Amino acid sequence: MKSKTTALILSIFLGGLGIDRFYLGHTGLGVLKLLTGGVFGILYIIDIIMIVTGKMTTKDGQKLA
Repeated sequence: MKSKTTALILSIFLGGLGIDRFYLGHTGLGVLKLLTGGVFGILYIIDIIMIVTGKMTTKDGQKLA
């Protein structure tokens, strides 16, 4: 089970590099964010909002604890 707090911290500080997506198992989106700087900042902000609101899940569909 992945931690919501850890995912949020990773997203805030390293989200532009896709580290948060790698942590959650979304490797493809992690690589996309890494190569595009968080898709020019848009996906970076969306990911933070999704984690805070509880809508972000791991690759296998588990909610963050």
